[in-house]
Amino acid sequence: MIADHLREQIVLGLLRPGQQINESLVASQLNRSRGPLREALQRLCQEGILVSRRNYGVFVLEFETHDLREIYEVRDIIESAAAGRLLDGSPNQIQDTCEVLKDILGEMAGQMAASDWQSIARLDMQFHSALVAGMGNSRFIRIYKTLAAESRMCILDLKVSYPRVDLLIKEHQIILELLESGDRNGLLKAIKRHMQKAVEDLTATRQDKPVSV
Repeated sequence: MIADHLREQIVLGLLRPGQQINESLVASQLNRSRGPLREALQRLCQEGILVSRRNYGVFVLEFETHDLREIYEVRDIIESAAAGRLLDGSPNQIQDTCEVLKDILGEMAGQMAASDWQSIARLDMQFHSALVAGMGNSRFIRIYKTLAAESRMCILDLKVSYPRVDLLIKEHQIILELLESGDRNGLLKAIKRHMQKAVEDLTATRQDKPVSV
């Protein structure tokens, strides 16, 4: 519970990249002792969202360009594998996954008018997580959970370099339609293009500088 709370605080930008985690303050806010808190911090360090610096404390990870490329490269591999497994599965499995994806896209479209970028970022990753979950492999889902948290931290920065939310939704719509039609080659290409576009948007103005999310 503590790890989930801190992870959400981080991906929402309430705990900023490079910020030190104040154990006393967090323990007081959550009304928890230091023991469980430190276990939660250790878990998040293992996930790579936090970094422990000897004799200094625990800090929120600061992303650099190579981190972004690694995150989206692994996401491409996992989502492509999930898409392939889905298409090899039963029609009902594909249909059920598509229904979930349609609902998420509907919510994303509803957030366009409100310009709620944090909600759009959350729904963006919910879409991709649902695609991976559709294959039914619990270990893939567990691995992807960490990537989703890291990606949400990155996606929030797209508000500056990728203001056209309608284009973002269109990219997801294309992925959904290709999955629904069973177009394997088209779907894998669309996933790869989507990941490459995200990296391009995130790195366009940073040139190996730490990303401010």
